[in-house]
Amino acid sequence: MTEALPTVSHAIREAAARLAATSDTARLDAEVLMAHALNTSRSDLLLRHMGHAVPAQFAASIERRLQHEPVAYIVGHQEFYGLPFRVNRDVLIPRADSEVVVEHALAAQPTARRVLDCGTGSGALLLAVLTNLLDADGMGIDRSEEALAVARSNAQVLKLEVRARFLTADWSQPGWDEGLGGRFDLILANPPYVEEQADLHSSVRSFEPAGALFAGEDGLDAYHLLIPQMPALLAPRGAALVEIGSSQADAVSAIANAAGLCAQVHLDLGGRPRALELSFGG
Repeated sequence: MTEALPTVSHAIREAAARLAATSDTARLDAEVLMAHALNTSRSDLLLRHMGHAVPAQFAASIERRLQHEPVAYIVGHQEFYGLPFRVNRDVLIPRADSEVVVEHALAAQPTARRVLDCGTGSGALLLAVLTNLLDADGMGIDRSEEALAVARSNAQVLKLEVRARFLTADWSQPGWDEGLGGRFDLILANPPYVEEQADLHSSVRSFEPAGALFAGEDGLDAYHLLIPQMPALLAPRGAALVEIGSSQADAVSAIANAAGLCAQVHLDLGGRPRALELSFGG
């Protein structure tokens, strides 16, 4: 008798069992990776493909996940603020907690016409904001050419390439802002803010770009450089939304106050400080 070939359903169960020691979302990871291997959606996988033969590339994806590689890098994309973003190891993976930056940026400046994103990475913050501000143009800067290539491709996918420009710039270098063309109604920033010796999961420390994560012994180096330059970039009634680590609200607020800016703290989905809204006040 011919032995029956394993089905998608069986392979997912087996993969989830293997991934249990690596991931807290082992079953979900296995389903997402199987859907990717089948070039279909997860919902379609569960509805129509569970009895099908297992695609050859699934095993390789599971092996990568067993080495702690993030699922987003394996499949090459991540959803953020309801939008699809291409990601690879040149950019941070957009996370749900960062959506608070977009949410409060839109609330603070619903009529913004000029938007600047400092350290744009995949372009997630800027492109999510521009999707919702139909009259705005935006500029994303990053010191990484590889990251900017990812951001440009995401702008094309989202049909925002006309309204979103991307520029190589490093705010730690003199004259970095000379090509920006004046002040902005809205500034976004998710700078590096992780302490050099922070205890990070290997899926982050070993795979995501160190230059976008780490900012000195206390994680504040980027804020000390960037925030004092914001008053010269911000329109008089503008606002800046800056992502912070959950324990950094007081320290970053103090940096902002010293630069002449008022700071309001916004919480993430878990109730932790995650963004500061900076303005001139008054």
